[in-house]
Amino acid sequence: MFRDRYDAGRRLAAALAGYKGGKDTLILAIPRGALQIGEVLYRELGLPLDIIVTKKIPHPMSVEYAIGAVGPDGEYFVNAGAAAEIGQEYVEIQRKKLAAAVEERYARYRGARAKPLLKGKTVILVDDGIATGSTVLAAIHIIRKHKPKKIVVAVPVGPPDSVAMIAAEADEMVCLEQPSLFHAIGAFYEDFAQVEDEEAIAILKRCRTR
Repeated sequence: MFRDRYDAGRRLAAALAGYKGGKDTLILAIPRGALQIGEVLYRELGLPLDIIVTKKIPHPMSVEYAIGAVGPDGEYFVNAGAAAEIGQEYVEIQRKKLAAAVEERYARYRGARAKPLLKGKTVILVDDGIATGSTVLAAIHIIRKHKPKKIVVAVPVGPPDSVAMIAAEADEMVCLEQPSLFHAIGAFYEDFAQVEDEEAIAILKRCRTR
């Protein structure tokens, strides 16, 4: 059990101590909750903090079923089987629509600042927990397109099956707690209050790239 995201961040910082002050290493937080954790890592590890925003591409017959995702600068991935079944035209329509939404969120959170370069970098991808793992998995696929040196996923909590799935896609997986009985991420925090846009923006302003 974690008191709040800041407590979780301090515990993750201890687990990630080997990356402290690392050259060509940066933290990418998944907005919005993970930014509170990211701020702690920024201060305790001495690493730059930024965000990774993705939007899931829904299956045309079920909006709850994601067949891929779109990230910054129009980068995207689609499950090969789904793409063959649905067709590239649908994928391209969704890519354009979702890419605009992704860029709008980047502009709202970061202004006109250039996005960080990921090629050849060690990227520590942070979220406040994993449930199904689909959001983190989408971020990994998008980051991988930028050819980073290494992707480290760091989360406070997640169910064993989802953690194993993410571990198979990342280069390194750090998960502090893996309870077998898992219903919701918030159940493992005493305080899991929603992080609003205003706070997310304020955190990013406080943690300008070093």
